[in-house]
Parts: sequence; structure tokens; C-alpha cells
Amino acid sequence: MLKTRVITALVLLVVFLAALFWLPPLAWAAFSGLLVIPAAWEWAKLIKLQPGTCGLYVLVVCAICAAFFGLPEIGFGTGAMRLQLFAGASLFWILVVPVWLWRSRLPRGRWSGALTGLLVLVPMWLALVELHKFGPLMLLMLMAVAWISDSAAYFAGRSFGRRKLAPSISPGKTWEGVAGAALAVSVYGAIWIVFWQAYFPQALQSARFGGFGLVLFLWLLTAVGIYGDLFESALKRQAGVKDSGVLLPGHGGVLDRIDALTSVLPVAAMVCLL
Repeated sequence: MLKTRVITALVLLVVFLAALFWLPPLAWAAFSGLLVIPAAWEWAKLIKLQPGTCGLYVLVVCAICAAFFGLPEIGFGTGAMRLQLFAGASLFWILVVPVWLWRSRLPRGRWSGALTGLLVLVPMWLALVELHKFGPLMLLMLMAVAWISDSAAYFAGRSFGRRKLAPSISPGKTWEGVAGAALAVSVYGAIWIVFWQAYFPQALQSARFGGFGLVLFLWLLTAVGIYGDLFESALKRQAGVKDSGVLLPGHGGVLDRIDALTSVLPVAAMVCLL
């Protein structure tokens, strides 16, 4: 199992990095859509849509993504509209999701679940497209926040974990893991400040927040990434499944691999576009 997991991860990493640095913008948008299609299918299955409706749901998600990307003449593709979408998604992750998780009340109706899926998947896809315009390295550095946080939380929780973070949702997550994630991201932020100041988000540069603002920004991304992870875990628990799918050998489904990115990327895009 571990060998399969490692091989799958390496293949995914090579394919992703090749696409990230070599594909032109239009091709990158299409490649990013390849993440959204199976993720939308898995989401539809988690909220228990009928098989035929699952396909329709995927088409709706893709159509909305295409509208934001390619139909500026009717207002969907404007910069202001995209910023509003990212702001709405950010408020969803920062304000709404924590309340849902705290009260253990996720959307249960199929319509509410379907609408929630749009708010989760469409902004993530659009963030992948928009942040790519700042440069492939910038996008990679922002995505790395989720990966570093997740890895540090796992190892810190496994080594020192005592106090459960959300036992009813994800028993393996601990507050010690959260502390480990925050520490690792702080170190990452310090390295960013020393070596990559040219890649500070413009909003932090213009506001003269500098390095301190960057670390706060990375902490915010870490927090919403944890919420994204917990939210998908809660959705799977409500659906009575262990993984969102079986597409990725050793890893489960696509949603299992991008759960933190669904929350991290829209917040990052909002800050970068300010």
C-alpha cells in the first residue's frame, strides 16, 4: 500500500509540475479543469445525487467555470466579478464553515449540497487560473503552504498528539498537529522573507506589512486549509465513506488530495488580487 501511495504521489507531482511550468495559460486552465471534473463527480456522489444527475452536475460545474473564464462580454469574466467570487468564497471558509463544523450541521439537502459544491469547486479552479498569471512559481509557493501544513500536522500529531482537534469528525487530528503546522509554516514564511521577497503578494507590499504581514497571511492560509480538510472529512463521514473516490491508487479520490486547496487557493487569490 505504501509503495503504491508513493508511486502515485511521484507520478502526480511530475505531471503537475510539468503542466504548471510548461503549459501556456489556456492549456493550464484546461489542465486545471481536469482536477475539477472528477472532484465534481466525487462531490455529487458524496451528497448522494443519482448517477444520471451526477453527470449533469459535472456539466454544470464545468459550464460555470467556462463562463468565468471565457464570457467576459456578459460580465462573468471581469476582474471585479472574479474578486467578488473569491471574497465570497473566503467568507464562506472563514465564517460559515467553522460554524457548520462547530455545530455539526453540514448541508444535508441535495440542493444545498450541490450549491455548496459550486462554492467549493468553482473558486478553487478560478484561483488556479488567476494565480498562474502571477507566475508558476508564485502559485507553487502558495500551494506549498497547504502541503507543508498538512505534512507537519501529520508528523507532529503522530509524535506528540494528545488533545483531539475534532474527534467526531477526524479522530486523528490533534491540537499538537495544528501547532506543528503553524511552526512549519512560520519557518517556511521566514525562508520566503529572506529569499523570495519579490514574490510577496502585492497587497502586502502596498500596505507596507512586509514580512510580518506575510507570516500572518500564511497563518490564515494554514487555518483555512485545516478547515478545508475537516470539512471534506465531515462530508465523507456524513456520507458514510472512507474516501471520496478510488481514482488515485493509494490516495482515494481527487477530493481527498485537494481538500485543503479548495479553501487555501480562493483566499490566496483574493489577497493577491487586492
